[in-house]
Amino acid sequence: MSISRTNATFSPPVMEARRWLDGVIHPADRPLLNVSQAAPVDPPPAPMRDAMADMIRDDAETHLYGPVLGLPDLRAEIATRWTAAYGGEVRPDQVAITSGCNQAFAATISAICTEGDEVIIPVPYYFNHRMWLDMAGVKTVPLTVGDGMIPDADAADALISDKTSAIALVSPNNPAGVEYPAATLSAFRDLARRRGIKLIVDETYRNFDSRTGAPHDLFVDPQWDDTLIQLYSFSKAYRLTGHRVGAMVASTSLLAEAEKFLDTVTICPNQLGQRAALWGMHNLDDWLAGERLEILDRRAAIEENFPRIAAKGWKLLGCGAYFAYMQHPFDMASDVLAQKLVQDAGILTLPGTMFMPDDVAGGAQQLRIAFANIDRAGIAVLFDRLENLTL
Repeated sequence: MSISRTNATFSPPVMEARRWLDGVIHPADRPLLNVSQAAPVDPPPAPMRDAMADMIRDDAETHLYGPVLGLPDLRAEIATRWTAAYGGEVRPDQVAITSGCNQAFAATISAICTEGDEVIIPVPYYFNHRMWLDMAGVKTVPLTVGDGMIPDADAADALISDKTSAIALVSPNNPAGVEYPAATLSAFRDLARRRGIKLIVDETYRNFDSRTGAPHDLFVDPQWDDTLIQLYSFSKAYRLTGHRVGAMVASTSLLAEAEKFLDTVTICPNQLGQRAALWGMHNLDDWLAGERLEILDRRAAIEENFPRIAAKGWKLLGCGAYFAYMQHPFDMASDVLAQKLVQDAGILTLPGTMFMPDDVAGGAQQLRIAFANIDRAGIAVLFDRLENLTL
């Protein structure tokens, strides 16, 4: 008996974790620390909200269907900025706007894969990527990462088969937080080109990379679009999570295929969100620079506090962007530990089992902490609670 596409995958992890809160009372002197989901908890800045209100009231186009591949001015602005930031050349017709970065990934897979194909993904992986591959009938091929949670192109080469369509990377990484070196990304690009497959690079967290200058030179290659597909999200940069605005940067021929998917799923991206993203790119550079510094300070707070629990057997496997990825010392699986943390420590986090296939070792000892959701003071409280755990 056949099963539906949705039955081919697991339940949404963030929603599952939220259900652990049912019936749990958090006393006033120990409020819940929610470090489960990688999303800003505040709305967009007030000037952007004011501009959005003006758009709703004064711009009739905000309420109508728009082009399937997105607002032309926003596509052009991304092309201009990416050309300046990365070097090389990105044209407006190589940019599409999507309803969030998850949809950009779904559209990409729909444009390059058929049922039975394979996509190589480093593990631990971003679980929504795995979920979409499952629902698309595409096999996830796990690539075990090496030192520093960095994947190796030679190891990926050994996994390529005649069914492999792409390698998908996330940098800065979700869930591990690590920033992939430029040489690593170039090696994967060279491998993908040599083997005739696509390289998908999800840079949702590019605005919070700790490095200055371009994090890679993939766009410097004049023929970048024969291999590279870059994905991006405005959700983190401008706190536009609920407005669902993302982007994919790829060849015009691939975007023509993606357009078929996008037209049948949403017809066009959110018009208000697109206009807000464009307004943000025109007006919020200084504000966004401040947001980046705040996230980098929270990352520093994680690293400064970590020795407190390292003495108890914890290990920091990766840290950056919105995330700290940790190995715990307890004799229990991380999904059991994560549920106990809700009750015993008032911490909601996600276990490594949500980021790993069942047949790959490691996830049972790992936790992801989305530290962008709490400030430096909250991070100190987090480590107080972890340091004093009695299980």
